[in-house]
Amino acid sequence: MQTARRNLVDAELVQQFRQIVGEAHVLLDTTSLDAYGHDETEELHYRPELVLKPRSAEEIAAVMRICNERRIPVTPRGAGTGLSGGALPQLGGVLISMERMNTILRIDEANLQVMTEPGVITEVLQDAVRQKGLFYPPDPSSRGSCFIGGNIAENSGGPKAVKYGVVRDYVLNLELVLPTGEIIWTGANVLKNSTGYNLTQLVVGSEGTLGIVTKIVLKLIPLPKFDLLLLAPFSSLEKAGEAVGAIFRAGHVPSGLELVEIDALRISSRFTDSVLPLSGDIEAHLLVEVDGSHMEALLAEIEAIAALLTEHGAGDVFFADDAQQKAELWKLRRRVAEAVKTEGYTIEEDTVVPRAALPALIRGVRQLGNQYGFHAVCYGHAGDGNLHIRIRKEGVSNSQDDPEVIAALRALFMLVRDLGGTISGEHGIGLIQKGYLDIVFSEVQLNLMRSIKKAFDPNNILNAGKIFDQA
Repeated sequence: MQTARRNLVDAELVQQFRQIVGEAHVLLDTTSLDAYGHDETEELHYRPELVLKPRSAEEIAAVMRICNERRIPVTPRGAGTGLSGGALPQLGGVLISMERMNTILRIDEANLQVMTEPGVITEVLQDAVRQKGLFYPPDPSSRGSCFIGGNIAENSGGPKAVKYGVVRDYVLNLELVLPTGEIIWTGANVLKNSTGYNLTQLVVGSEGTLGIVTKIVLKLIPLPKFDLLLLAPFSSLEKAGEAVGAIFRAGHVPSGLELVEIDALRISSRFTDSVLPLSGDIEAHLLVEVDGSHMEALLAEIEAIAALLTEHGAGDVFFADDAQQKAELWKLRRRVAEAVKTEGYTIEEDTVVPRAALPALIRGVRQLGNQYGFHAVCYGHAGDGNLHIRIRKEGVSNSQDDPEVIAALRALFMLVRDLGGTISGEHGIGLIQKGYLDIVFSEVQLNLMRSIKKAFDPNNILNAGKIFDQA
């Protein structure tokens, strides 16, 4: 296990960094260090020795050359919305914040592409391309605050992944600063590329352990003109799960298909002051969206889906009549994580199983809660089997120190594996789940990953200790 490497940043080094990024962009005060010492992961805090806010790839490269020579740990950070500890500087050292690299460089309407810096907020990028009639679909719940660079690091998904795919399906090319200070492009700005190993896709989802992304080229698609939304209650998780499968078997591909278990929905409803009626005999709700360019076809599709849901045991289906009602329903879903955290559900696990196994997973979570003394609420992307599990255990704020929680999580992840799934769908492994990788990977697989890490980062300075401890 790696431990913090402290007192590596001396006055001479601070002066070098000031010359590179500017005096105003080197932070050493306690308030700033504390602010950058946590993200949205549980209740974990690790203070860096200093924070740098560079404005270019060249500045980052100069910093990386110094840190590599001196073996100083470097932690890259986006907006700090991560949920697996990927931006936590648990080894101290230097934290590089990407917040000043926040420019959309070019929207290429002819080729349906956008080039952006990593510090652009995801929703800002989506709005900018929407004004051109274009669409960037990946939409994590934190899209109003998360950075596109962080989405690259974690291969984020979101509700629209069920129809449109995740971040890696839209990344064409990346400018990357290597841990040793070189600047490279990983691919080409083309839709097909069979030229050598696919470094672009290797970097996507690598959690900032292989290099620091400084420019991003994304594929865009035409913007759908219309969308329709419904909410369907179910008295049984099994019936809700069966209904999800029935939708796809009938040939429908929703643009969003979300499941929110009733306890999570009640908390979110209180948190958002929703007027949604919630009866006592409901176990879960499905939120279903369809989109496209022909309203008549969408109306027929949403009615067919509603009929299918009713056949599979749904109660009264609620159709959102206008943009405001749609926004209210999506707000109810997107703010679940924030809502449940305020009520003590500080431990979040991000699991994924075949979609038909979701009810079995939720039942298993409840059984484990009874066995290990915790309460959980569940919600997630039913269309692709991605379930978020929020845990509350009296007197425990994180998953790192309590032996009973650690034992419960091992049992949970073994259940996920046995159901044909894996232990993270979109949040990454980071700091908090690396101790469980042996459940889903053999030592041969882990050693291959360690070898890739060493090829990019021979001195193990960049986001070291995330995903796994280097052998």
